[in-house]
Amino acid sequence: MAETTAVPPEFHTVTPYLIMKNAVEALEFYKRAFGAIEKYKLLFPDGRLAHAQIALGDSQIMFSEECQEYGGKSPQTLGGSPVTLYVYVEDVDAFFERALAAGATELHPVRDQFYGDRSGQLMDPFGHVWSIASPKENVSPEEIQKRMEALCVSQK
Repeated sequence: MAETTAVPPEFHTVTPYLIMKNAVEALEFYKRAFGAIEKYKLLFPDGRLAHAQIALGDSQIMFSEECQEYGGKSPQTLGGSPVTLYVYVEDVDAFFERALAAGATELHPVRDQFYGDRSGQLMDPFGHVWSIASPKENVSPEEIQKRMEALCVSQK
């Protein structure tokens, strides 16, 4: 038997686990829209997705079909999601456009942000919110604070 570690290979300490309706469709969406790589899937006998693991860049994401009998509720059931997944990519504009073309909904357009990233926000067809970003400049915490304050003053 192989030796185990506290964090399995390929994983980081924290791994998102998403719950959704139509998880089989979500698996195909993430591959098409985000370029995700399917690592593993487990289907219930009725064809619903019991568990899937995808790789998105150097990160792993797991998800499954909503199973309210086990406490798993989707954003649709909950009326939205309080969680946003923040994803760094090489080309935020191209990534964002591919996701929109695949069926994502734009929540905030891609633009340069005061904290140094170029980012936009979208919702996938399953109710999960994703902020997609590319770093444009390294900004110190002090400079970010100044820029935020100036932005707040200008929006009054």
